[in-house]
Amino acid sequence: MDEDKSNRDSIQMSMKGCRTNNGFVQNEDISEQDPDPDSRDTSQPNAVSILAPEESHPKALRPYAGMPKEVLFQFSGQARYRVPREILFWLIVVSVFLLIGATIAIIAISPKCLDWWQAGPMYQIYPRSFKDSDKDGNGDLKGIQEKLDYIASLNIKTIWVSSFYKSSLKDFRYGIEDFQEIDPIFGTMKDFEDLVAAIHDKGLKLIIDFIPNHTSDQHPWFQLSRNRNGKYTDYYIWQNCTHENGVTIPPNNWLSVYGNSSWHFDDVRKQCYYHQFLKEQPDLNFRNPAVQEEIKEIIEFWLTKGVDGFSFDAVKFLLEAKDLRNEIQVNTSQIPDTVTHYSELYHDFTTTQVGMHDIVRDFRQVMDQYSREPGRYRFMGTEASAESIERTMMYYGLPFIQEADFPFNNYLTTLDSLSGHTVYEVITSWMENMPEGKWPNWMTGGPETTRLTSRLGEEYINSMNMLLFTLPGTPITYYGEEIGMRDISVTNFNGSYDPNTLLSKSPMQWDNSSNAGFSEGNHTWLPTNSDYHAVNVEVQKTQSSSVLKMYQDLSLLRAAELVLSRGWFCLLKDDSHSVVYTRELDGIDKVFIVVLNFGESSTLLNLQEVISDLPMKLRIKLSTNSSSKGSDVDTRAISLEKGEGLILEYSMKTLLHHQEAFRDRCFVSSRACYSSILDILHSLC
Repeated sequence: MDEDKSNRDSIQMSMKGCRTNNGFVQNEDISEQDPDPDSRDTSQPNAVSILAPEESHPKALRPYAGMPKEVLFQFSGQARYRVPREILFWLIVVSVFLLIGATIAIIAISPKCLDWWQAGPMYQIYPRSFKDSDKDGNGDLKGIQEKLDYIASLNIKTIWVSSFYKSSLKDFRYGIEDFQEIDPIFGTMKDFEDLVAAIHDKGLKLIIDFIPNHTSDQHPWFQLSRNRNGKYTDYYIWQNCTHENGVTIPPNNWLSVYGNSSWHFDDVRKQCYYHQFLKEQPDLNFRNPAVQEEIKEIIEFWLTKGVDGFSFDAVKFLLEAKDLRNEIQVNTSQIPDTVTHYSELYHDFTTTQVGMHDIVRDFRQVMDQYSREPGRYRFMGTEASAESIERTMMYYGLPFIQEADFPFNNYLTTLDSLSGHTVYEVITSWMENMPEGKWPNWMTGGPETTRLTSRLGEEYINSMNMLLFTLPGTPITYYGEEIGMRDISVTNFNGSYDPNTLLSKSPMQWDNSSNAGFSEGNHTWLPTNSDYHAVNVEVQKTQSSSVLKMYQDLSLLRAAELVLSRGWFCLLKDDSHSVVYTRELDGIDKVFIVVLNFGESSTLLNLQEVISDLPMKLRIKLSTNSSSKGSDVDTRAISLEKGEGLILEYSMKTLLHHQEAFRDRCFVSSRACYSSILDILHSLC
């Protein structure tokens, strides 16, 4: 009995030391046990798997697929599994931090990307003269939309449309009757919305003119103001004056831009109102906060329509001196009553008054509110004609207060004759006075100036376009200049006040059909130029040496070359004939030398005297003489015909803006360097 009890106790102790074999084969020689516990014969000693203590240690186990969590944990802490896992984890952590650091570094060293108004040319359209879609002889918004493919073919990025607001004919759409309506001549608001959508579909941008200084005398505000109706009473500048027998004695000697007194007596209100321009264009009173709010609401109205920016015209006239002091005569000995021309006074009390720039900055703030959406920056330009260069630069704003993105640079349009010296002076005047980090722009024509070909001669049209596209900044082209259109001769236009303002507004010359393809109507609002059979888009498309082909080549070259769009600009030489400058960019050893002859005759130029280590032969990248493209020139004796221009290409290890001799003659708006390894721009120059 004692022996049987002892055997049973021994078996129980052995079973307490057993472990369940969850899939690990302890001994492959032992046959598989019956999984059903009820079928076990506990009376047979060999039916019980008795494990020795050392056989139950995890080291004797081997992992298998699908093992349960409890078994997996027995292996996870082992060094051969834990160490690789930890190494992989820390590699991932380090890689993430390196990636974040590299991203931050790239962002930190990357220069600011060019915005859309910097990245390509602007094309200014006078809408009444561009394309007539409804056969009434007037260009319209649908006509512009019809020609978007042509505009895109010029590699234009921004379309600038002149005034199209509801207006009288006085001053050709600048006497506005309603700032929120389209003049019926140009179409409807639906036409405008369709045009905006079509422009954006082409990947282009749209800016429009806005003239906040004055309205038409037919504007509802003026009608309410002359009747002293509520808040509109002081929307305009009213002063008491004497009016007897049809003769008005004005409050002071201020003159209109178009001559004679700038005060006009109103029979309804029995006071004089002030007008800087025509008497049909009374000036708004911008010292009235309600007027400023009205103008801001108009800006917001067009921004919500999808407009990408504005050209603000006549902003220097927004404020006048409060005390109405007489302006000083240029010729103090002239009899005051004979002073009737605008140029006979110094306009110290009627232009660029203290507070004017604050108003313009308020316009900027309104536009900034609509610039928060990525890719929808709203551009602001200001007209600054007839201003000194110092006053013009003030429109850029202050170091920490932005105003205009740029004031429109029309100084080239004021040149009635050319020479290397005059062009050089215009360029240096802008570049030397422009605030650091700001962006330049260049115009060669516009609605209020004579056309380039008529002003300077057809010999210079290609060289002026070459200048436009190789200078740093945004090139701006007035419609028709890309084909060399001329002014027309107008002796009378429905009693217009000044036929000279019509010279550059003739219909666009599309082809040699009736009305130059501008209109299928029986008449046009202005006559087409008589040279339209030879000077038109369709003819020049087929000519390899045409003005249009040259314009397209220049536009494409600028778009393709970082050196031209972002590089340094170094002025090397000017004389009575030529201007020579380079475009270069750190990180790119390719340099463009631009040589332009603006003289009255041919000239011979020795570039070796300008750049000592210049190669003897240079390749012509582009020439106004199409037959010269791709050939070589001798840098010791470059022969240039009257009006000829060359873009030469060569490699240079030490760029000119790094050389002491040229450093003071080099300019850059946005410093950038190119990395050929990473194919990126950076600012570590």
